[in-house]
Amino acid sequence: MSIRTFRITVRGVFDGLSEAHRADLLADAAQHDMLRAAFTPEGHLSYDIAARPAFAFRFSDTGEEEEDILEATERAEEAAKAWLTERGYGFKKLRSSAEDLSQAPLGKRQRRAMRSDGA
Repeated sequence: MSIRTFRITVRGVFDGLSEAHRADLLADAAQHDMLRAAFTPEGHLSYDIAARPAFAFRFSDTGEEEEDILEATERAEEAAKAWLTERGYGFKKLRSSAEDLSQAPLGKRQRRAMRSDGA
């Protein structure tokens, strides 16, 4: 059985932030810049609090079965909630999307490489 790689994005909106929380987020904004966003096992948070209160966590996870993506999504949501709660950041409107990379369509370069390999 092959290992499947999942990419999970948990999006939401900061809610009821105090001035101190906003200041903390602004101070750490460089590490959470959208241009540095990556899918990681521990999750990567990105936001631009100066522009709007939205955020996104990006997680990578693995599983053996197609159905494992549901548990991976649940773990990602719980990890995002825990991170926000531990820091006292209010949030709302959490929603998740997940992609099984084994099911993702191949790009033109990948198809070309498969043909040249004889696959």
